[in-house]
Order: sequence, then structure tokens, then C-alpha cells
Amino acid sequence: MRILVTGGTGFTGTALVRRLIQEGHDVVALDYKEGLQCDALRAMGATVHIGTVTDAEAVDRCMAGVEVVHHLAAAFRELNVPEQYYYDVNVNGTRTVLDAAVNHGVKRFIYCSTCGVHGNVARPPAGEDAPITPADYYQRTKYEAEPIVLEYHRRGLPCVILRPAAIYGPGDPERFFMIFKRAKTGTFPMFGNGRTLYHPLYVDNLVDAFLLVQQPGVGDGKAYLIADEEYWPIEEIVIRVGRALGRPLAIKHYPVMPLVIAGHIFETICKPFKITPPIFPRRVDWYRQNRAFDISRAKREIGYRPAIGLDEGLKRTAAWYREKGYL
Repeated sequence: MRILVTGGTGFTGTALVRRLIQEGHDVVALDYKEGLQCDALRAMGATVHIGTVTDAEAVDRCMAGVEVVHHLAAAFRELNVPEQYYYDVNVNGTRTVLDAAVNHGVKRFIYCSTCGVHGNVARPPAGEDAPITPADYYQRTKYEAEPIVLEYHRRGLPCVILRPAAIYGPGDPERFFMIFKRAKTGTFPMFGNGRTLYHPLYVDNLVDAFLLVQQPGVGDGKAYLIADEEYWPIEEIVIRVGRALGRPLAIKHYPVMPLVIAGHIFETICKPFKITPPIFPRRVDWYRQNRAFDISRAKREIGYRPAIGLDEGLKRTAAWYREKGYL
């Protein structure tokens, strides 16, 4: 099939594009900037377009002949932009891609949302029907696009929503890298008691889920939480990162509240000057907000089976960081 992946040169998008090409599909990738793997994707045969999902003409150019759309593009860790930017990309951009999909007769639309729509999970693990309590404008705007996707589904475009947990793996220069980088020193500062729950998602497991729901009739009109088989206390994840690096870790505990206050202060001070703060509230949330999910619906209804566990995933990620010179 001819398949469009928006956000196709980012970390997750690149992994999905690679797999689709390996499966024999004709893949178009749309992203707002050249990603680290653009040249490699082009060499594999992908058609890469640079443009934003807020530009209807750019989206329309990419949609010709497309049968399936994987919509991954999102404003995620954009710190030096107004909140309206998140709404424009995550909500209005999703509608723009949906409109183009309908106009071009696309057969299937997969929307990549986030587990963050459930916010801090008060009663872990959370299922898809758990309260929607987004904690910030990224999570809020990702959820605000979900009813729009379901509206188009009711109008005749088969749609599925995936809510991934904390994605990591080879190709990721940011998300888990801070944990690896700090663990390499042999010490790790733990703010709080370290028992906050975190649910990782190895990127290849997520790609498996995308491929499952692109099949006709699989998961139509529903949302699915996608994560690894197990969730963990964050201190245990840090210990296992150290193990993947071959480094025993000394974990030092500190109170979390001074860090929370510092995050808000730095974000407030830096925002008018468009400076990336050294620490900000969303990063601090890692220490204090539970992210633990029940993936039984995805297993039961779409046949999802996360194949790569935490230790193997961390081992592969550590090897990639070393190969690329990050560690």
C-alpha cells in the first residue's frame, strides 16, 4: 500500500517508516523539519516531504494515492512557543490531515495520541476508560483531537486511536537519554521516594501496534493504550539502566518539592525570552506522577503482544547510544 506517516522523520515516525518499507509498502513521510534519519529514509526508498500539518496545501500534496495514514505529527516538547501553537498543530493540524484523507479517499486513519491524557493515575493501572485528566497543554490538546478523529470515523473514514506510554529505544536522542547519561556517572539523584510508577514502551512494540491496527476492521472507532507488559517504580528503572550500562548505581534521595518550585520559576522566567529552561514542570512530573496502564483491551481486541521487555530494550538502547557516540 501507499502509506503516509506524518511526523515521519522523528524518533517514532522513523521507526515506523523503516518497518513499513521493510514490509514492502510505498511510504511518504511528512515532517516540519529534516530529522536525523532523513537521508537514510530516502535511501531506503521513502518519499520525504518537509512541511507542517497546519499547511493544508502541503498535506494535500502528500496525500495523493495514499490508502492508510498514520498521524504521528505533534507539538511535543516545544518550550519556546505560545500555548496556541500546541492547539494549532495538535488539534487543527489533525483536522487538516483528516480533511485531506477524506478528500483523497483514504481507507484508514490511525491517530497517535498519548497515555498522558489520563494525567496522574490515581488508581493504577489505568484502562482506556479511566478519568481524562491531562496535566499540561500538550496532553490536553492531544486529547482534544480524539473526539475529532471519532467524528470523522462516524462520517465514514475508519479511524483508530493509539495512546502510547513512555516510548524509548534506539534512535531516541532525548527521552531516556538523560537517564542513561546520568546513570553513566555512577550516581543518580532521586527526588522523592522513587516509588512513582512509570510505564515504558519499547519503540518496536509500538510499531507492532501500528501495523496491527492498519489492517481493515482492526480496532475501528476505539482508543487503545499501548505499553510494555510491565510498569515499574522509577527507581527500579534507573537501577536497570545502570545494569544495561554495566554500572552499579548509588542513588541519592532528595525532597521533590524544591524541584517542583524551581521548575515553575525557571519556566516563568525563561518563557518571555524564548530560552529553554534547565528544568520545567513536565520534566519534574517524572518524579511524582504515576503512569501505569492496563493493556488488556489492546491484547484482547487487536492482538497486541509486546515482544521486547525492559531489560532487553534497555540493552539495545544502550548499545545504540554507544554506537552513535552519545555515551
